[in-house]
Amino acid sequence: MVATMTKRKVRVLIGKPGLDGHDRGAKVIARALRDAGVEVVYTGLHRSPEEIVETAVQEDVDAIGLSILSGAHMTLLPKVVKLLKDQGIEDILVFGGGVIPDEDREQLLSQGIKEIIVPGGGTQRTIEFLKREFPDRF
Repeated sequence: MVATMTKRKVRVLIGKPGLDGHDRGAKVIARALRDAGVEVVYTGLHRSPEEIVETAVQEDVDAIGLSILSGAHMTLLPKVVKLLKDQGIEDILVFGGGVIPDEDREQLLSQGIKEIIVPGGGTQRTIEFLKREFPDRF
């Protein structure tokens, strides 16, 4: 008898770190990912980087998507990456979206953020990004 193994769906945590109280974009992305077959964990508003990382570990996610509109992206996104590294976690990729100026993009990418998706990038761009990163899981 041959056992059949089903592929585990990609699991993505969508987080809203900091004091930013606008979550419409995060909810739109979460729903689009879910509709594309991704398992989504949404943390809700006003989460600290520590809470986001703790939830990501507990939920065994493959990726963390952080939505930032407050201007704190240069602090909060790298902090999530650092907390993961401090715990020896290197297999969870981190991507960001929201209002992030072009001039900050390269610095964030050099600090371990895998992708930056800004408004107008569309939900399809996020889905395509995850398909590239996890081609055998879609």
